[in-house]
Amino acid sequence: QVQLVESGGGLVQVGDSLRLSCVASGHTFSSYAMGWFRQAPGKEREFVSTISWGSGSIRYGDSVKGRFTISRDNAKNTVWLQMNNLKPEDTAVYYCAARLGLTIASQNDYWGQGTQVTVSS
Repeated sequence: QVQLVESGGGLVQVGDSLRLSCVASGHTFSSYAMGWFRQAPGKEREFVSTISWGSGSIRYGDSVKGRFTISRDNAKNTVWLQMNNLKPEDTAVYYCAARLGLTIASQNDYWGQGTQVTVSS
């Protein structure tokens, strides 16, 4: 059974940092892109970041560029999202996703259950 399990969310203050983790199991994720979406209450799901299998292709959503950094360790089947200088508008449930190919997309092969990030002002 394929699972993507996120962790690392929490309640932080404006300007703080958090590092989200997503561990994949039950499948060999060779050639899979991994990444993150987020969804705030009452808003549509938003693309955050994607990273290819070899980490050669990395993209960020405009709202997080320069503040968030994505990375992965294929030996550990893990992808991380380092989030710095957090803002109230970063408050959302963050979802890990995996998709065969160079990038994740709106339709992905696998999704995690999500982890809540709340940034308090």
